[in-house]
Amino acid sequence: MNTLFLLLALIAAAAWITSTVTLRMKALERRADGLERRLGLVLDHFGIEKPEPAGLDEVRALVRAGRQVEAIRVHRRVTGSGLLEAKQAVEALTDQPA
Repeated sequence: MNTLFLLLALIAAAAWITSTVTLRMKALERRADGLERRLGLVLDHFGIEKPEPAGLDEVRALVRAGRQVEAIRVHRRVTGSGLLEAKQAVEALTDQPA
């Protein structure tokens, strides 16, 4: 009986910790998004363009070679973007004239 009680207590503690961490992560993501928007406004105000990640030339070369899947993979690695964002970026490059 003590083992069952201990197991239930551990499960409850793990659930509480998980929910607390999840809420904190969401708050940090909202804060980071706000800071990113503000930084964008400051950069726009002063006419400063964001530097382009170093590996995008490789992504463009892969797109020109018709290797979209590899281009998406490289784009994700270089920019840290998600799959959908990288796919949309590569598709936008595909639509551009050579």
